Amino acid sequence: MSTDPQYRSMLAVDVEKSTGRGDVALLHFRRTLFRVLQESITESGIDWNACHVEDLGDGMKVVFPINAVRKRLVHPLLHELTIRLRAHNKLAGSSTRVRVRAALHAGDVHLDDGRLAGGSLAMLARLLDAPPLRDALDRAPESAPVAALLSQHVYDEVVRHGYPGIDLDAYRRVQFTVKETTTFAWLHIPGLSFGRAPEPTQQQQQQPAAGATYSQTNNATNGGRTFSTQTGDLNLSGKDFG
Repeated sequence: MSTDPQYRSMLAVDVEKSTGRGDVALLHFRRTLFRVLQESITESGIDWNACHVEDLGDGMKVVFPINAVRKRLVHPLLHELTIRLRAHNKLAGSSTRVRVRAALHAGDVHLDDGRLAGGSLAMLARLLDAPPLRDALDRAPESAPVAALLSQHVYDEVVRHGYPGIDLDAYRRVQFTVKETTTFAWLHIPGLSFGRAPEPTQQQQQQPAAGATYSQTNNATNGGRTFSTQTGDLNLSGKDFG
């Protein structure tokens, strides 16, 4: 195992409601996910062959090469993934439609006998399993095939600068607890806008009260679709988009 860490950006995706579809459907949507992810990463100017890719069964984990430009992982990568999955879903049957949760993070990793290890990968897994992300995809319209959760680190280093193609109104700050981790992250559903969020108050920056799963602040609308929120719950109502 190398004792010298390497700073890498990383992505994990997991297919929604993958169980119970049968093996034929499983094989189909796995091939679809692999294809659209490879196409989306390549279209974003990142060398797919230089990525470290791990099969998660009903998802994938990708650790990007050292020279990958981080802003491209936010845009255009998430956009490219969205439009490809949306195009697939328009022609797919109910058992082969693909909607995914996605998590983006960056940090140090260690190479261990050809495998990668480190606390950053554990944080990536926490993001992918976060209740706000699961709930957002579940409540989003069927025409929204991707819901993403970006770590605070990725938001600070990339999103907040508002690079071309990155709309700050399309991100919403959430707080969640998974296992021993309680942290803030940023929810993003490509194609929807939450509206500009105010700076969190000192009280909002505190950890959730006992029993609370997560919190999210502010209401927002996008073309008639309303996102109303309260501590511990996420309610989506209004017309579908796209």
